Amino acid sequence: MKKFFLIFSFIFSSCSLFMHPDKKLYLDPADYSVKHETIKFKSQDGSILTGLFFPAKGSLKGTIVHFHGNSQNISAHWPYSVQFSNYGYNVFIFDYRGFGASKGKASIKNSVQDGIAAIKHSFLLPGADKNKIIIFGQSLGGAIAAASVFLCEGFKPAAMIVEGSFYSYKDVAYEVAKNNFYLWPIIWYPKIFISDKYSPEKYIDKIDCPKLFIHSRKDHTVPFSQGKKYYEKASQPKEFVETPDGHIEALGKYKELFLPKIISFLEKHLSS
Repeated sequence: MKKFFLIFSFIFSSCSLFMHPDKKLYLDPADYSVKHETIKFKSQDGSILTGLFFPAKGSLKGTIVHFHGNSQNISAHWPYSVQFSNYGYNVFIFDYRGFGASKGKASIKNSVQDGIAAIKHSFLLPGADKNKIIIFGQSLGGAIAAASVFLCEGFKPAAMIVEGSFYSYKDVAYEVAKNNFYLWPIIWYPKIFISDKYSPEKYIDKIDCPKLFIHSRKDHTVPFSQGKKYYEKASQPKEFVETPDGHIEALGKYKELFLPKIISFLEKHLSS
């Protein structure tokens, strides 16, 4: 019985289910001779956040703000987005409160506020053009990005890229319970107690910019159906691309195939 309640608490507490931050240094860009700058900036409530800035190589085409997923910190996630710098894009990846060196407590609400602050800070980066800010959200970051973009007053992204993300906090938690037999006795819990206040379903149809959605039918972390719903709810123009397998592998395992597709999507829409 004690084990059951520990599982219950871990799975369905708002932070434990959706956020697994840590302070570990995974990959230091300096060890790979990657040009970068560590940036400190303030969130909406004054909390000090940390980000990494990677300047574009060659002529600057735009600035990408990377909303990473629910675990580790930016030192594990920057290798996904730094690749865009080789194609003329500034890259700015940041840690939500409680992740890495960012101060404060991790929560969905706080992370949305941090996302708004990161978007606003991206306007101040070297060479940045407010009209050429691209949002890149992976996994949980794709959900946080939608709320942050919509709630960032006066902001319209040049484009959005959403990979391996979900449509609803309630629904994705329900899927976790449904797919784990030991949670069946409390399968009703997500529908009643988990909030959808900041879910993409409330915002994505109101965000007016080109959107690229990426997901795999063999994603065992975030169900493919959730990524598909996210795409279907979004306003036009939009595209959907399937990767062969895995979770957020378009710029990892399958980068040679999908990085050119993403760059083509950006160049098509930024040029127009």
